[in-house]
Amino acid sequence: MTQLPITLSRCAISTNVEVDSERAIKVVPKSHDEALNDKQLVDYKDHRVRFLSWLLKVGKIPEKAEGYSPYTVYSTAYRTARFDLWLWEQKGGYKYPPDSDDGAAYMDYLAFSDKSQTSKGKAQEGLQHFSKWLQHTQGRDEWEFEYSFDGSGGNHQPEDYLTREERRDIRQAALNEGNIPAYDTLTANERRGWKLYISNALGKDYEEVTRDDWDRVDGWEITSLVWTSLDAGLRPNEVRNARIEWVDTKNGVLRIPKDESSKNEGNWTVSLTDRTATALSRWLEEREQYKRYEDADTLWLTSHGNPYSSSSLRRLLHRLCNQAGIETANRKMSWYTIRHSVGTYMTKERDLAATKAQLRHKSVQTSMKYDAVPIEDRRDALNKMG
Repeated sequence: MTQLPITLSRCAISTNVEVDSERAIKVVPKSHDEALNDKQLVDYKDHRVRFLSWLLKVGKIPEKAEGYSPYTVYSTAYRTARFDLWLWEQKGGYKYPPDSDDGAAYMDYLAFSDKSQTSKGKAQEGLQHFSKWLQHTQGRDEWEFEYSFDGSGGNHQPEDYLTREERRDIRQAALNEGNIPAYDTLTANERRGWKLYISNALGKDYEEVTRDDWDRVDGWEITSLVWTSLDAGLRPNEVRNARIEWVDTKNGVLRIPKDESSKNEGNWTVSLTDRTATALSRWLEEREQYKRYEDADTLWLTSHGNPYSSSSLRRLLHRLCNQAGIETANRKMSWYTIRHSVGTYMTKERDLAATKAQLRHKSVQTSMKYDAVPIEDRRDALNKMG
């Protein structure tokens, strides 16, 4: 059993941080020694020393170099070590550090385990501490989960969702997003490509397209991304992994193959509205004009040519909410907020089976967290009750 030193030394593991008279923070539990070979053990120990030391010294408020209490770090060390061992068993071998998809898979596992709600909540808190370390030291995105567990013993549930009115407002705000490149920013060769696109978009002959027509055509990239997410409830990693071959605008569906689906359980066919299918069709035509998509089959990239992350999607949602006049204070508004709204209203309008298919859940039990009466329906009931 390896225990945590006060210093960040990676060589000598000798000085313990005492939580109380009987406990010290464990860097590598003895059970993990048997799961790792010598090289993996050295690598794992190195990461764990840096992670747990960071929590102790600055983890609570990094900007003020204020760390968590030794007791909190003791608990986090124990819970994250259990997660690590579970992950290696699932992956068939050592992996470190884990990523957000691994954390989400663990939360799915815990959701339907026999563990208490308090235990589930504490495990999630441990992963949030780990995510915080990766975010501040390695520039990783903050981990987001589809639902939250109450560590004090409450039930797990979606953290927030958009109301019907908010969904309409977000859809409208997304329609107002996006521009094609300005005429003056393009080379002569690029203008020829955009001129052809504009002629098709406006239904004008190529030779009749003028410089002024550049101002009459808007971009469809953000609109298609947001509208597809409003229909399909795309997870952040599904936005990141989306490929052009997923899109079937003729039949109005996304076809997500097994090897690229978030949960990797099977092929998924996800319904889209006619509006979204049109937006995707227009985007696929427009997409061919951008250099950042050359030799790439990624459906959406940021303006810098990078895949979308949880953080960039959260910023996009907040920007849309601001434009739509949707209050975000005291709400956890992440990209999952859109997904939660799909689950909530699909369950209300159809049934859990429809929600399971649309949101690509492995089990209908996962869909059951959306089996609740939306807040506006409850408000209507109260008004009728007098």
